Amino acid sequence: MSGIKGTGIRLIGVVTIILCLLSTSAQPATSGTVEPQASGEPDYAALADVLENEASRQVLIRQLRSMQETGDAAPNTLSASERQSGAGDHATNTDTKTEHTSLARHVATSTAHVMTDLRDQFSTLTSALDSLFSSTLTNRQLSEVINTVARFIGVVVAAFLLLLLLRVPAARIFMRLDRKAARGSDKLAMLRTITAVFIATIVDAMTVALSYIGGCLVANLLTTQSPLPGTRLLLFLNAFLIVELFKVALRMLFSTRYEHLRLMPLNATQAQYTHRFLANLADWIGYGMLVAVPIVNANVAPSLGNAVGTLVMLVALFYAVSIVMKNRKSVHDRMILAGESRHGLGRLLLRIFGQLWHILAMLYAVSVFGVTVLRPETALPYVAAATFKTLVYIGLGTLLGVVLAQLIGKEIRLSETLNTRLPNLQPRINLYIPNILKVARALILTLVVILVLDSWHFYSLAAWYATPTGTRVVVTLIHIALILLASALIWIALASFVETRLAPKESASPAAAARSQTLMGLFHTALAIVTLVFTVMIVLSEVGIDVAPLIAGAGVLGLAIGFGSQKLVQDVITGIFIQLENAMNTGDFVSAGGNSGTVERVGIRSVALRDLYGTYHIVPFSSVGAVSNFTREFGNHVGEYRIAYREDIDEAIKYLEAAFDELRAGEFGSEVLDTVTIAGVSALADNSVDIRVVIKTSPGMQWAVGRAYNRLVKIHFDRAGIEIPVPQTMLYFGQNKDGDAPPARIQMLGDASDTASHKSGPAAPSG
Repeated sequence: MSGIKGTGIRLIGVVTIILCLLSTSAQPATSGTVEPQASGEPDYAALADVLENEASRQVLIRQLRSMQETGDAAPNTLSASERQSGAGDHATNTDTKTEHTSLARHVATSTAHVMTDLRDQFSTLTSALDSLFSSTLTNRQLSEVINTVARFIGVVVAAFLLLLLLRVPAARIFMRLDRKAARGSDKLAMLRTITAVFIATIVDAMTVALSYIGGCLVANLLTTQSPLPGTRLLLFLNAFLIVELFKVALRMLFSTRYEHLRLMPLNATQAQYTHRFLANLADWIGYGMLVAVPIVNANVAPSLGNAVGTLVMLVALFYAVSIVMKNRKSVHDRMILAGESRHGLGRLLLRIFGQLWHILAMLYAVSVFGVTVLRPETALPYVAAATFKTLVYIGLGTLLGVVLAQLIGKEIRLSETLNTRLPNLQPRINLYIPNILKVARALILTLVVILVLDSWHFYSLAAWYATPTGTRVVVTLIHIALILLASALIWIALASFVETRLAPKESASPAAAARSQTLMGLFHTALAIVTLVFTVMIVLSEVGIDVAPLIAGAGVLGLAIGFGSQKLVQDVITGIFIQLENAMNTGDFVSAGGNSGTVERVGIRSVALRDLYGTYHIVPFSSVGAVSNFTREFGNHVGEYRIAYREDIDEAIKYLEAAFDELRAGEFGSEVLDTVTIAGVSALADNSVDIRVVIKTSPGMQWAVGRAYNRLVKIHFDRAGIEIPVPQTMLYFGQNKDGDAPPARIQMLGDASDTASHKSGPAAPSG
């Protein structure tokens, strides 16, 4: 279907060109000027022919008026718009007393000139077509017309037929490239696609070049005796080369038959629709502006050529606007859908562009039409070159972003040797990949915007770069980018090295793991501060700021802070040495600064403790004179067990050992590291005999093991009848000379009946 429509556009262009050829052949002297004869006298017969023809008479009248206004000796080289601008310039130069016109008046005058120019062009076109179809051709003129049209059709058929024949073997190459681009890993998919598209583009461009050469050979054979028609044929061949090369670029972006040779991320239907739309515009504008308009300008009149060019661009404008409005909603929906997968600025830009894209597209089309009408000789090349550069820059930026995403957007895998030496390097690099991609995309977007603005001549990037300021700015930006990249790499390497050295091994104890985490936090903070300070200093020096005063000021400020915060400095230094000596770690039960508790946090200047009552203590390191760690390597339960003086010590020790055996066989057996140590009698107290028992346990488990052992000792002593004495007091009432103790009357406090019953009771023995 697209081929049929494209052929229709080409046929319309061919018919337009044939009409131009007919007009130029039927009216050999309609340029609006009277050429002098060889003797230097005017050709009055030619003048009469010009005056008899309506179209040529109107052209001659306009040129005579232009000569009167501007004094130009060669008015036939000026277009209507140029005559208007020339007249305005002449009036401005001659009238020195004219005041400077306002912007509104200037816009109104320019608009009036444009409308007048359009009216004159359409009037000239109507007159020329009326003269063309009303004129009568002689036999000789008719023969020339037939020969010209036959040559033209022959060259057209030869060029397109040769192009179709050459594309048959090229299609096989495209098919092989498409299959090769489809095979391989996803990581290198875009690189394979770019390589395949590059080769396919070269092959496609070669087919166009060979077709152009073949058309030139056919045109040379057909115009060996008449060089004038050959010029017209070369106009077509040049347009053929330009248009078909442009369509080669379209096939590179929107390949309709080969999915893996398509650079734009579109499906087959979308790619085919976009390719057909742009190809139709290229055919219509290319052959109309590069063939029909130059022929009319050279053989009829520039004003008529301007009218033809205006008509071509007007048809292209209506076609483009209709396609844009037809696809306004579908493109908007795709933009919104694409924005759902993004976040932040990218999502916002896609939403805004989805709402305004059709307005921007129509403004672009209207602007192209306007500048083409105002400056037909220079506008089209300027707009075409700027548009081509814009598409190239945007396409290259998009491709570069996709390539970066495919190369580094997925997980990066390092070698086994490097992973063995620095096991944390690969995860850290993959952690920073999303941020690196965001920065790279922002830089690419900025560069694309700068180049696009330069392509539309908002400023001259080359001229700015040639200045000393431009060169210095570019070099400085490159140096800053390299410095930031080097700083990032140094930070990644140093952080990975620290983690590798301090990371706890799988067999490490919880205490060692806690200490490693604490030290890694301290070193990470120190490395980050040092790297950041050095990076900022180097960047400032690269920008041109003298960092010597900053360093001196930082030294003075540091000295002042040191004097004013000696306690803080002491906290930090003491804390570093405490950590280096492995005095405490997170989870340890310690006593420091007069407080005891479990360590919950070890910072750079203080330690946080949680005691048995749940109280949270923050102890500065400067107040820590000594650290008592109860959970380092092992713990001891030290118990003092008292028995009465009347009990057998050896029997008591036997039951203490029995209680330990039962303890080791119970739930706390795994926490006991060695056999019980019974040191013997540690003291002969006032009311008891003390026996010391020492049990070696896992670190931090001495209290739990001690509680369990105390329970078992009580049970075993009760079973054996061994008395665990309580505090006692012996009352001595003395004795008489016979050695008898006097009776002791003891009254028990209680009920009255109990008191009465005990009054006559026996006396308690003394002693």
